[in-house]
Amino acid sequence: MGRLDGKVAIITGAGRGQGQAAASLFAGEGARVVVSDVNVEGGEATVRQIREAGGEAVFQAADVSKAADVEALVEAAVAAYSGVHVLYNNAAIWSGRELDNYVTELTEDGWDRVLSINLKGVFLCCKYGIPAIISTGGGSVINTASVAGIAGSRNRSHAYSASKGGVVAMTRAMAVAYARDQVRVNAICPGGVDTPMIAPMINTEERRQRSAASHPIGRMGTPEDIAYFALYLASDESSWGPVACSQLMADLPPNRDIHKAGFDLTLMAVSSMLVRHDMQITGSHRDGVINQKSLSSAFVVGVADVERRRR
Repeated sequence: MGRLDGKVAIITGAGRGQGQAAASLFAGEGARVVVSDVNVEGGEATVRQIREAGGEAVFQAADVSKAADVEALVEAAVAAYSGVHVLYNNAAIWSGRELDNYVTELTEDGWDRVLSINLKGVFLCCKYGIPAIISTGGGSVINTASVAGIAGSRNRSHAYSASKGGVVAMTRAMAVAYARDQVRVNAICPGGVDTPMIAPMINTEERRQRSAASHPIGRMGTPEDIAYFALYLASDESSWGPVACSQLMADLPPNRDIHKAGFDLTLMAVSSMLVRHDMQITGSHRDGVINQKSLSSAFVVGVADVERRRR
């Protein structure tokens, strides 16, 4: 019996990388998957891969920055499978200096293009997807954010960082707004994951090794690593969860950099226990040193979210 038996999942950006890995994993766990991408060839390849493995999937092309495309995507899912239980907003772009840069170097067109897909795309998918999830009795929205939306870096990616920070903020707001409708809204914040999108950043062996060495376990993440995070959030195992909204950190800096990185460390592993037992978050919890073992499966939320639920 699969962990997603009977569920219908829409996954955007599923023509390659993290979206493709999640689509295959979800289908293998029993979900009927609506694969979506602007890349028709890649999306159809994902569907073939799923079907060859014995799963069920259909493809619907969509540009998530266009309302008509997104509305048609959700309608296609409902028409094919009579409902939607999981919406995985994974589509995004990062095009280096061609579109993104330091804010003083960034063009208005570059800013608009990145934000239209990475942030507006999540807005449109939720606008049309959440009502479909509510109609089926509830379910899960999973948004791909990024550590770039939480912590600063030297990368020339200010539009990308802004877009992912917006996804994090919107995720928190939607989690509170739709919790009573039995809709969970969470964000996954990947760090260095070896996908085609970041290939230009690791295009030499030296860069790959440097990126791998920056992670405590000595390697970059894989699309499959992220897919398993998403699987938990899509499954009924997360139906209560530690909090209404979480940013699942899928990246860990070295210990010495944790407090310097600008991460929201107000709540980590201890937070789920405190929330479950209706306890107040104190200054000592917020400022305490948290080791890597605690961080490895930790959820990060804002104090305001916890305080709201606690009352």
